[in-house]
Amino acid sequence: MGNRHSVLLVDEDNNICNYLNTILSMNNYDIIRAKDGSEAFMMITSYCPDIILLELSLPDMDGMRIIKSVREWSAIPIIVVSSRTHERDKIKALDLGADDYITKPFGNGELLARIRTALRHIRNSDGVNETAERGVFVCDDFVIDFDRRCLTVEGKAVHLTQNEYKIVALLAKYAGRVLTYEYIIKCIWGPKVESDNQILRVNMANIRHKIEKTPSTPKYIITEIGVGYRMIESPN
Repeated sequence: MGNRHSVLLVDEDNNICNYLNTILSMNNYDIIRAKDGSEAFMMITSYCPDIILLELSLPDMDGMRIIKSVREWSAIPIIVVSSRTHERDKIKALDLGADDYITKPFGNGELLARIRTALRHIRNSDGVNETAERGVFVCDDFVIDFDRRCLTVEGKAVHLTQNEYKIVALLAKYAGRVLTYEYIIKCIWGPKVESDNQILRVNMANIRHKIEKTPSTPKYIITEIGVGYRMIESPN
């Protein structure tokens, strides 16, 4: 089974969040919730969601601030789902970097279609090599299906946590290139997280125990001591 996309709901309205939770869970999304802007920033850096559904009218800040801040370091898709219907709000949100804008009330089918479109756009734009753009990375018996968000080794499915999968996917998209510890940490956890390599090393140790026959002598992800990690390239 592939990893499910994670959705961060940023809204103080319990009824709306419960409703969205039900709809999205039924469609195989994992849900994280933040009730205000401060909690949203914490959730974004801690959980690295795949997409954000954002209400602009929050109790502690304007949601526009979240869009502006996130866009300074990340291309995480942001769909505004707001009670604000004025055209100037839509224009400002989109100009700041929101991917889409939906006003309440909304149709379930429309929202799900907008989410799929936003995720498809980010998947097609963040790969740098042809393998990533085609949606599959293959190196011998190591296979990542980016579209299904699943990894198999020797034909067996490997279960990774959200962050473990993102680390492996990032390295695969830059296969053959050394990615520094700092770069990986910034991509996965965001710039507000201290560049403490320990959090990355713990995740990498877990990844290697899941994908390598002998974790101490890795075959797929190589450590460049003092610098970072490198995914091996396909021999083909």
